[in-house]
Amino acid sequence: MLAPLEHRTYRHLFLAQVIALIGTGLTTIALVLLAHDLAAGEAGVVLGTALAIKMMAYVGIAPLVGAYAARLPRRWLLVGLDLLRGAVVCTLPFVTEVWQIYVLIFLLNACSAGFTPVFQATIPDILEDEGQYTRALSLSRLAYDLENLLSPLAATALLLLMGFDALFLLNGLAFLVSAGLVGSVALPSPQAANDEAPGIWRQVSHGMQIYLKTPRLRGLLAMSMVTSAAGAMQIVNTVVYIRSALGLGEQAVAMAFAAAGSGSMLVALLLPKVLERLSERPILLAGGSLMTVSLFLGLLAPGFVGLMGLWFLMGIGASLVMTPTGRLIKQSCHVEDRPALFSAQFSLSHGCWLVTYPLAGWVGAKVGLLETFALLGTIALLSTLLAARVWPSREPIVLEHEHAPLTHAHLHYHDDHHQHEHEGWEGPEPHRHPHQHERGRHQHAFMIDGHHTRWPS
Repeated sequence: MLAPLEHRTYRHLFLAQVIALIGTGLTTIALVLLAHDLAAGEAGVVLGTALAIKMMAYVGIAPLVGAYAARLPRRWLLVGLDLLRGAVVCTLPFVTEVWQIYVLIFLLNACSAGFTPVFQATIPDILEDEGQYTRALSLSRLAYDLENLLSPLAATALLLLMGFDALFLLNGLAFLVSAGLVGSVALPSPQAANDEAPGIWRQVSHGMQIYLKTPRLRGLLAMSMVTSAAGAMQIVNTVVYIRSALGLGEQAVAMAFAAAGSGSMLVALLLPKVLERLSERPILLAGGSLMTVSLFLGLLAPGFVGLMGLWFLMGIGASLVMTPTGRLIKQSCHVEDRPALFSAQFSLSHGCWLVTYPLAGWVGAKVGLLETFALLGTIALLSTLLAARVWPSREPIVLEHEHAPLTHAHLHYHDDHHQHEHEGWEGPEPHRHPHQHERGRHQHAFMIDGHHTRWPS
């Protein structure tokens, strides 16, 4: 499990991720208290709006960064975004109006929307061995779960010694340390294979096109909707269910969140061994089924112990879906397309949350919690069935396919797709010149790219 940490570059990046996550967890607690100070009885509205703004930043900014990430030096891009995040959180203690929270939350998460997918796309370039990469994905999942469990405890202890404004400053310091760790190692920055300088929309949509034309990734998107439906119910309505329906206190709320985190951590520890024996598809579908069952069991109006059990199952299901995601994306694109594809996954998956967060909050408040369990359970069920349908049960990585005749020009090496004559003026590889591809049929690891624009039937 810890073997990837022997790699110095990955170790520095992992520590940067953990430190930044801890700081972000402190900011989440401090933001709740700041909203209460500024808005009193409207604190829930402020937080709900801030959460929606966060999702909009993720959905809108990630594809823009992904379009250009392969052309920028990754190390300095990540360092710059860390420093910007640190500067933004350090201004939060000086906020005096609610609208200022909204502006700063958008800026903070716009930087995160650029940082996270580029960071994720860098890891498979560092850990090329599939087993090592799978363990790294589990470590990353474990880091998120530990942050969810430990940040509230750390914040509670710190608040005994200092005001909540100081938590923002500690988060700024965490981002500064993260920037230092990222800047201390050399990172691969592969250049895009096609530098024909396409228009802005083509660059932004490039990752989306690969994603939506790849069956396994369409299935992954459906599973992202399952995860968001279950996660929105848990995140938005846990405190409402426990405080209002069950009449319990804040400690019970923390225990319920810990139950979900514990289930997710358990899977993160065990999944690398499972993935050595099973493919990703049955694992993701099992995770979707578990989350769906958990939501429908909520219709039984469980007590506190029952809710803990449901949330534990939900954590297991969420981790079964989210942990293998990086492997699926790595399988589905060339190295130079990884930033664009990770950005597409980041944006599309958070688009699912943008739908389910308001549903969980509005239906829970206006209609009822049991009805919310039923609605989100139905969404999870239909999404799991959709994933099973659009993601073929037998989808080998290597596919036999036919190429139609094609003439075009782009930057290329003389690989299996580029065996042609030259006149002498083309220059050293990689080079660009008009060339023709004859009709042919062959097989290889299939990915959507400039030579493969649709999935073979």
